[in-house]
Parts: sequence; structure tokens; C-alpha cells
Amino acid sequence: MSIEVLKKRVIETIDKYAAEIIEIGDSIWSNPELGYKEFKTAKLVESKYDEMGWSYQNKIAITGSKAYLRKKGTGPTVAILGEMDALNVPNHPNYDPTTGGAHACGHNTQIASMLGAGFGLSKSGVIDELDGNVVLAAVPAEEYIDLEYRNSLREKGEISFFGGKQEFISVGAMNDIDISLGNHVGSMDTSEHKMSVGAGTSVGFIGKLVRYIGKEAHAGAAPHKGINALNAAMLGLIGINALRETFKEEDTVRVHPIITKGGDVVNNVPADVRIESYVRAKTVDAMIDANKKVNRALRAGAMAIGAEVEISDMPGYMPKVATDPRLVELLKFDCETLVGANQVNVSARHGTGSTDLGDVSCVMPTASFGNTAATGTLHSRDFKIVDKMLAYVTPAKVSAMMCIDLLCGGASQAKAVLSSFKPIIVKQDYSEFMKKIITS
Repeated sequence: MSIEVLKKRVIETIDKYAAEIIEIGDSIWSNPELGYKEFKTAKLVESKYDEMGWSYQNKIAITGSKAYLRKKGTGPTVAILGEMDALNVPNHPNYDPTTGGAHACGHNTQIASMLGAGFGLSKSGVIDELDGNVVLAAVPAEEYIDLEYRNSLREKGEISFFGGKQEFISVGAMNDIDISLGNHVGSMDTSEHKMSVGAGTSVGFIGKLVRYIGKEAHAGAAPHKGINALNAAMLGLIGINALRETFKEEDTVRVHPIITKGGDVVNNVPADVRIESYVRAKTVDAMIDANKKVNRALRAGAMAIGAEVEISDMPGYMPKVATDPRLVELLKFDCETLVGANQVNVSARHGTGSTDLGDVSCVMPTASFGNTAATGTLHSRDFKIVDKMLAYVTPAKVSAMMCIDLLCGGASQAKAVLSSFKPIIVKQDYSEFMKKIITS
């Protein structure tokens, strides 16, 4: 049967499920949860697996799961990735004070479209026409936030890495996957195109928890008896700012610390001050170099005041590898089929944001696409999904169509992509590779 006929069957089936797909996306939007705490979302996702009769594994990286659309067999396996977590944006109108989350990055659309692609491939019967398998992977904790909480999970041995896809790779949940597909919603305020294909690269980063320890004293009566940890922290931050001219332009270094605790009470000399930060850069070597400079500045702030400083460096995300041109062309064609050639942009730029999809791209061929179904700014209080068909349903169609492209006709396209891919990191070596970054 031709690829065109298979795609037509899938598209028609997804259209029949459009109302349910939108309902899933809206339900997750109304119940935002932060990373490694996505228990309601996980329950919803797994209930859909059960309804469809898919075999699945759950509680991967605490809340994650992966469903197989057919029984394991021969041929390549393509994963459709969906991120479950929300952000902490307290001023967002849909912020949940109980969970601390708001879906101001639109990850709810990914889960809806991931499940929608599964509905289309399974209910149409097309999955049985393909020479390989499709896995739906609901992944937690893409947003690298809430660091003290995640560090507590790490200390208890519940996770090794702060990002959900990192943890999936680390525990072997990616071992039986050959190619990964992701998507992301964007804002129509910043693009004239309905869809985009990401062909470029992005920065990686090292994550940091910093604690300055001083000595308490009465801030009015006896400040000379204290050691001001806040002053030490401020000098450390000033030192970082003084370093910025030493970062090379081509390394696209970004350092953006925040003070998460500035002391305990206003009439005491601050003795416990805490900072979180990323040190981002285009390459691993540039990340390591910039991080050494940042640590030197942080220690200098403590030394100047006579405070102590504890610096905990943690593996952040890897720089994203450029997408295989074959995957770019397939995605471009499928997006154009749905929204028109003049509505699809292919971007090969280097981005200065980061994602744990970068880590996936280092261990296997990875492709991503976007849509502009929202208004407002990502990660902001004004972010809102306004075109639900484009946000939830169209990406489901594109993901399903890509699976057909890759796995139809003896999976020739998937095999061609795999034959030319050279991993930056071998999956089984991932954990050790990442840990070495922060000890270099």
C-alpha cells in the first residue's frame, strides 16, 4: 500500500478523534504540575494507554511512561516524545497554587498530540502496515527548575539527573528506541508561519546550586560580630559580571543566576544565602571553561567577606546536534501537506535556549517541529493556546505521518538515517560521560 494512502487513513482517523485529543490537552492545561510531580498527568496518560490496549511501562523517572503500539518485533523503533511538566509562573491566570505550576510552555500540547498520533496509527490499522514499531514516551521534567527539590530526589537515589529525558537515557528506557520525534508550540506573535522545522543547534549547560554560609548576629546592635553571607553572594555575582567580556562570542555563553534565599530575618546578619544558576554554552568545552571561571568568582566573593561557600555543579543539558537533512526534508514535506508550503519555516539557526532533547540528539537521530498556535510569550503570564486544532491535532498528524515515512517500505528511510548517524555519546556510556563534565 502506498505511503499516500496510509497517510490519508491516519489523517482521517485523527480527525475522528480530534475532540478527544483537544479534551486531553485542555485537561492537562487545567492541571499543571512541576517536573517529577506530574502524577495527575501520568494517570491520565496511562488511562489512555489502557483504553487503547497498548502494552506499556510506567514509573520511569518517577512519573514517566512508554507505550508500544505493537508487540516487539523486527525493524527500527521510532519514539514520539511528549513532555508532561509545567513551569512556575505565579502570575499566570491558569497558575495552580497547589501544584505551583502553569503550562506557560505548552507541554500539554505535546502529550495531547503524542496520544493523538497513537490513536491515528492504531485505530486506522496503519501501524500493522509498517516495518518497525512506534513508541509513545511521556517524559517528565523538561524544565530544569525546582533544583533543591530535584537535588533531594538525587540524594535519595530516586533520580540521577534533573531532566526527564536524561533520566530516561540513564535508566535504559531509550535503549530500544532508534529515532526520536519531538514538537513544541510557539507564539504567533513572533512568527508569520504556522509551522516550523528545527534543523539547527542549541546550547547546553551546567546547572549550579550555590550556598553561602556566614554567621548570624543582630543586624543593628552587633553587625561586626556577624559574617554577611548576602554580601559574599553579591560580590560573587559582581565577579561573574566582570567575567562576561572574557567569554568568546562564538561560544554563546550565558550565565543567569538568581538568589533563591537572601537570609532568614531582616534584623539578623544573613548567614544562609542560596543561588541557582545555569552556565550555558555552545560546546561542552566552552561550558566547562566558563563554569571554572564562574566558580572562581563565587569563591572570591566568599573569601572577601570571610564566609564559606558550597558549590554543587550538576549535569545540565547537552548542546543539541543538528538534525539529519533527511529528517528535515520529511518533516518539511509533511508540515507543508497540512498547512501549505508558504506556512512552513525551516530554521537552521543556533539557539541560546536549552532542552533535554539535546541529550537525546547526542545518542540517536532526533527531529523536532513547531507550531504557532499560541499568543503571548513562552514562559510568561500572557502565554495562551488560541488555535487548538493547530496546537493539538495538527502535530498529531505530522508525528504519525513521519512514522509512516520512516517505517514504510522496509523502513528504508529510517535505515538510511541510522546508517549515517554517529552518536556523540553511546547510550550505555551516557551517565559516566555526563558526570565527567562537572568534574573536568
